[in-house]
Amino acid sequence: MKLYLERLTGTPQREVFEAPARWWRERADSPQEFEYEILAPFRFEIDVYKTAADVILEGTVTGELEAQCGRCLARYRHALREEFRLVAEDAAGRTPPDPEGVASLSRDGLCLTDEIESGWYQGSVIQLDGLFGEVLAGAIPLHPICREDCQGLCPQCGISWNDGSCDCTPPEEPSQKQSPFAVLAKLKEREAQDS
Repeated sequence: MKLYLERLTGTPQREVFEAPARWWRERADSPQEFEYEILAPFRFEIDVYKTAADVILEGTVTGELEAQCGRCLARYRHALREEFRLVAEDAAGRTPPDPEGVASLSRDGLCLTDEIESGWYQGSVIQLDGLFGEVLAGAIPLHPICREDCQGLCPQCGISWNDGSCDCTPPEEPSQKQSPFAVLAKLKEREAQDS
């Protein structure tokens, strides 16, 4: 997924890239806490243009995942849509402060800052895989929830409270007026009694 800078002008141009599931699996640094099945290729649509010294990309990534809800454990379809923007300025001989940034600028022609909304570029071709990987990593939910009002599972019998109720005794909820340090106060009382 490459961007050829000599083709850019001051007028935004639409570019579309698709990334299959295999591309994401190869990019993922470590196994994620929640497993996802990628149901359709990720689609990156960007409007890109060049000013005097900057390259500006404004885009959207879309896709569809099958995820497992972190509350009720049900599998569900998760529509993915995330907007992003990058302003990359010409490195003009400058060197990034970290070795990873130096390697990225040399390899991809692009070095991102921590916020991924800005960076440096060099050369006439930018490899976009790194940028797209960062955008996607921020778009995929860390703790997927099938719906906002998901009730979760009964901790005693395991029934999904989304599907109905059970006869289990509900766990005692701490009093809202009770201090979170109440347990420590009780320990202090016991210690005083034992002395």
